[in-house]
Amino acid sequence: MSRLVQFENAISLVEAIAIGSLVLFGCSIASGQNQQLEEKLVAFKQHQEINKQKLAQYTWTDTETIIVKGETKDTKVYQVQMVNGQQQKTEVSNEKAQQGGREGRLKKRIIEKKTEEYQQYGQQIAALGKQYTAPDPDRLMHAKQAGNISLQPGDGTVALIIKNYVKPGDSVTFTLNPQSKQLQNVRVQSYLNDPSDAVTISAEFAQLPDGTNHVTSILTNGVSKQLTVNDVNSNYQMR
Repeated sequence: MSRLVQFENAISLVEAIAIGSLVLFGCSIASGQNQQLEEKLVAFKQHQEINKQKLAQYTWTDTETIIVKGETKDTKVYQVQMVNGQQQKTEVSNEKAQQGGREGRLKKRIIEKKTEEYQQYGQQIAALGKQYTAPDPDRLMHAKQAGNISLQPGDGTVALIIKNYVKPGDSVTFTLNPQSKQLQNVRVQSYLNDPSDAVTISAEFAQLPDGTNHVTSILTNGVSKQLTVNDVNSNYQMR
């Protein structure tokens, strides 16, 4: 065998070893990241289950305002409590925007019909918002198994970025405090019935004196109808 052939074989061997090392190194990193994600999800799931039990000890007030093209159309106040793990809302008051001037019967009917449509749409996107702000452990694990979750460290926070969480093509980001495992905020890009009917959701969280984590506000925006539902939670009281 000539020296040239021996040299070429040696180069090929070195290249093979280098490629193999890179593959093993990449697999090691992927495995480490996957384990880290698994640990974060398990801790988050456990914390959410404990927090849900603590939240069930409270009642609170939910003030829901529907805004259309910048104008307030309806404000409802609910008393809320957890029943069998689900929120149960009892309407306390309903303040509809007053229509100015004298109106004929036909115009009044048109306005009433339009108001009903907006209220129904507002209720639909508000219900959609609730699906994202109460993290579902089963959906989280399913997203992990499908490879739809990634971790993004921040300044004293860690973000769980999830695709296809509630609906195909949606995107949700849960921002957590890595030490307390508490949610800080949620950001969502979703839609109602069709991707063209875009809905954006922004929720903020805070802690009660005993450490219970809760939603302080949810801003749900139906882009196509320029309709916003603003939910503000307050007055938390032990039951």
